[in-house]
Amino acid sequence: MLTNNSGPLVVLLAGIWALVAGPVSAQLGGRPAEEWAITLESGRRLASLEIQEVVDRMNLEPGEVVADIGAGTGVFSVPMARAVGASGRVISVEVDPGFLPMILAKAALEDVNNISAVLGGFLDPRLPRDDVDVAFFHDVLHHVDDPQAYLTEVAKYMGPRSTMIVISATVLGMAIGGWMSGIGFEVSREIEMFDDKFFVVYSN
Repeated sequence: MLTNNSGPLVVLLAGIWALVAGPVSAQLGGRPAEEWAITLESGRRLASLEIQEVVDRMNLEPGEVVADIGAGTGVFSVPMARAVGASGRVISVEVDPGFLPMILAKAALEDVNNISAVLGGFLDPRLPRDDVDVAFFHDVLHHVDDPQAYLTEVAKYMGPRSTMIVISATVLGMAIGGWMSGIGFEVSREIEMFDDKFFVVYSN
């Protein structure tokens, strides 16, 4: 049930999910996308993410192809799409089909037309192209059963001189570095922004 604190965008996105996706169960913790949307779009959470500053520090270039892995409702997808411009593309990947219409609705509301919403799998993001410049993971990898195997699959879609950008809890830092090294990606930049999360750019 939507609470009185739910903003109009959350209400719209949840409504679209109910109409388009139907009673599809979510893949994350057994919660449907409709419920996750309320959490993901809450004002307090959005403020804590420092979304625009994160996107600014990603140093995206016009024309780049970005994969937003575990995009949720697309809170990062829209500003990233603006950063890469009309000649660029953002591919928003989710394993729960309930999120896909929400992502597209957010893009439409924000008048952004260079976002694609893709239903990924648990072992493969199923990206529609193999020239991805940037893969972005925000608070995602701890949801993956076998992160190293998943990252190996993601790497197959990456172009030369590409990057994977990870924001995650600090306790995962050492492990992720090892996983990335195993697929040919090494730390190229560490960004100090959060006390409880690390923000690292890995390049091949």
